[in-house]
Amino acid sequence: MRRFTFDRRYAVESLKAYLFLLPSLVVLSIFVFWPIGFSLVLSFFKWDFKHQKNPVFIGWENYAKLFRLEGMPFNFLDSLLLSLSFLALGLLILFSVRLYFERRKYWILAVSLMVFVSTRFYLNRMSIILLLLFLSSLSFFILFLVRRYPDNWRNMMNSTFSTLFFIVFVYMLLRWYAGGTHDVLGYLLVAKEKSDFIKAIYNTLYYVVLSTPTMIFLALGIALLLNKPLIFRAFFRTSYFVPFVTSVVAISLVWKWIFNDDFGLLNYFLSWFNIDKIAWLKDEKWTIPTIAIVSIWKTVGYDAMIFLAGLQNIDRFYYEAAEVDGANAWQKFVYITWPLLSPTTFFILIVSMIAAFKVFTEVYVLYEGLPGPYNNSGLTIVYFIFDTFYQQQRMGYACAAAYVLFSIILVLTLIQFGIGRKKVQYEG
Repeated sequence: MRRFTFDRRYAVESLKAYLFLLPSLVVLSIFVFWPIGFSLVLSFFKWDFKHQKNPVFIGWENYAKLFRLEGMPFNFLDSLLLSLSFLALGLLILFSVRLYFERRKYWILAVSLMVFVSTRFYLNRMSIILLLLFLSSLSFFILFLVRRYPDNWRNMMNSTFSTLFFIVFVYMLLRWYAGGTHDVLGYLLVAKEKSDFIKAIYNTLYYVVLSTPTMIFLALGIALLLNKPLIFRAFFRTSYFVPFVTSVVAISLVWKWIFNDDFGLLNYFLSWFNIDKIAWLKDEKWTIPTIAIVSIWKTVGYDAMIFLAGLQNIDRFYYEAAEVDGANAWQKFVYITWPLLSPTTFFILIVSMIAAFKVFTEVYVLYEGLPGPYNNSGLTIVYFIFDTFYQQQRMGYACAAAYVLFSIILVLTLIQFGIGRKKVQYEG
């Protein structure tokens, strides 16, 4: 049995370290930890202007009210079952394609099963014929690619990303053929008009999906250019980074003039190409893209600098070895730059996604304190929380919405960390 020994010197050093950290811990406890814990408790209370001094405990009622819908034309369970059927058919098509490569004799059986399952979705005869023609054409095209580039395409078919992309593509194709307005996606499209909070989630997800990949793609391209021996390279690096340190309010006000319908610069430039004026700040369909443009312009320089730091940390030895082997610029990027940039990309993806879920200031400034031009087209989750808390004085309800946002970000971050452990490559 190991005997416990007291190290007085180590204990004194640890005590000194915690004494130095004590002021920071006190400040964090007052302004961070206590509000987080107190808001969680308040989310289970009815605490509004009428009950400000005597909150009433209502349990999960605030959370249930966020997702409560009335007058829905179809049931969520039926929509879920239909979506699961579409996903099952997508998996079946994917497996049939792989069987076509590995065991040709099962191809006819797979096609027969697909036709049988397709008829369960009440597809008309022409839709089934078009579906089979599409699958046949796709199969012959992939077979041609596999024969010409066997290793690359076999690896691609086995990768997680291509598998998910293929299933989603088939799902959307079948949904279009079947007129799938009663699946989960159709349910959400109807539900967002029945609940402000669901619409806020929809708008926020739309903004995240639109802005985050675009920002990463543009930042990587800018970083690759700034990594080359250009003239005035320091000037360009500073120019791209300046918007990030500029006030969001100032940037949003400038872009509000740029988006102006009558004398805005953006519509003026579009007129050079004979494109009609776009009502950027008045048309519902342009609300989220408009917000995304402002956010991307502000943040892309910061992400580019992070990518640039990652590029400069890649040892030149890899590129020199690739040049000796006769690799071209694209092969260097695919097999050296991109894999070794995966830790940087992973960091930017996590930070950008969390920041995108918290979008608020751009909406508030561009639309002068309103959630979009009309129909709540710019209502995001943070704007919903702000409006519920400060305007409607429903503090408990707003706290519940805040913790739903926290849960969404936490789940997506954990998923990204799980994927990152398998996909992120570290040098050495």
